[in-house]
Amino acid sequence: MVGFTGGFQVNSGFLFATLKPIAQRGVSADQVIARLRTRIAQVAGANLIMQAVQDIRVGGRQSNSQYQFTLQSDSLADLYEWGPKLVTALQRDTSVITDVDSDQQQKGLQVNVTIDRDAASRLGVSTNAISSTLYDAFGQRQVSTIYNALNQYHVVMEVSPEYWENPQTLKEIYVSTSGGSISGAQGTQAIVSTAPTVNSVAGNTGSATGLTNAATSLDPSQAVRNQLTNQIAVSGRGSASTGAAVSTSAETMVPLSSLTRYEFGTTPLGVNHQGLFVATTVSFNLALDKTLSDATAYVNQTMRDIGMPSNIHGAFQGTAGAFQSSLDSQVVIIIFALAAIYIVLGVLYESYIHPLTILSTLPSAGIGALLALLIFHVELSIIAMIGVLLLIGIVKKNAIMMIDVALDRERRLGLEPKQAIYEACLLRFRPILMTTMAAMLGALPLALNFGDGAELRRPLGLSIIGGLLVSQVLTLYTTPVIYLYLDRFRRRDRDPHSRLARAMGGLEVRA
Repeated sequence: MVGFTGGFQVNSGFLFATLKPIAQRGVSADQVIARLRTRIAQVAGANLIMQAVQDIRVGGRQSNSQYQFTLQSDSLADLYEWGPKLVTALQRDTSVITDVDSDQQQKGLQVNVTIDRDAASRLGVSTNAISSTLYDAFGQRQVSTIYNALNQYHVVMEVSPEYWENPQTLKEIYVSTSGGSISGAQGTQAIVSTAPTVNSVAGNTGSATGLTNAATSLDPSQAVRNQLTNQIAVSGRGSASTGAAVSTSAETMVPLSSLTRYEFGTTPLGVNHQGLFVATTVSFNLALDKTLSDATAYVNQTMRDIGMPSNIHGAFQGTAGAFQSSLDSQVVIIIFALAAIYIVLGVLYESYIHPLTILSTLPSAGIGALLALLIFHVELSIIAMIGVLLLIGIVKKNAIMMIDVALDRERRLGLEPKQAIYEACLLRFRPILMTTMAAMLGALPLALNFGDGAELRRPLGLSIIGGLLVSQVLTLYTTPVIYLYLDRFRRRDRDPHSRLARAMGGLEVRA
């Protein structure tokens, strides 16, 4: 199924295509895009960019491609110079990122009108009169308001639509030497039209009369009000720029072409800003089998290679910006989470040592999750990181079940630490195995899912299964060993005879 819609700019459009179910096509959406990219690159006159629809857009920003990198500067000229240079440099190597595009569009057509000031002064035409005449013709000046009983209509004056796209219209515009603006347009074969929002009210030189008649026909009871509002100046200076609709006095008209010359040029379609600075956003997609971390490193290295000046600084925005901010905060979040777990366990067991025994099981879970993602060639995404955080609670629970029983046997039955942890392992082996298997089997459908949207769910299932599998094998052996070692350290530190022996150089003294 294919659909088309217009873009956010007049020179762009969007085409939406729905792929067949993955069971029929047998390849992912990124692989389909990689196939089509080589073919559509041969289409001349258009820049075609494709991206797969994202289930979750973190910090989503509208652009042609999925990821954005924004350049900001206090100099518009430098930004217009170095923005295209960065785009060109990024387009040279498509092994990391593809579909590089920029929102900097500087090839918009414009007509530059240059005033011959000597000729204008000689003929008695001011620059303000020329500017007002051009605005009357092309600026959509509001010249009047028509009132009726239920509504009011703004009358907007401009040249007829067929004259908008042709700069030859400038040769047909006349300027009044008396300073009026709209009066000059009366000599242009009535190319200037005054129109309310509902009806077009235009004429050769009878525009004002047409406005009054239109107002009367809309509502006779409002005729006096409309006539007073839209009255025609009779002083010889009346024009749209002075508040009246048109001028009826005789004036001397001068062709605009005798006072000005025009030439074609280019101009930006728009000047984008971010914050207080002018900005240019470069968008890109990832190449097949490349990660966002590879793309961020490549973009930063390219900026250094081309020698980007210091007054232009770039930052990732949208999804890429959220990725970088999450990387910066992940370490802090994990540290605070571990500190909170340590405090809670310390209060629970009334010990500074045994919470470390429980936390020692977490590295094996993280290693298992990373190994599973590496084996199946799945990137460490935000969803995979959520799975690693889930492992902290599951794996920690297994160690708590053993340590809790061991400490209870020591304190209640007076068993030695070695015997206590041994009985705890035997007693809690089955509950630990059952909870681990329940969690692994619950995550198995996520890991084995290859249907639509599986790219979002598979990292979560793989990280949970890999972390649980490795931690289950290792912690059943490492946790008792760490428990005995840390308990020995705790007892040695609390024994006054041991402390005295260490102070005397190893000679143990008994009372």
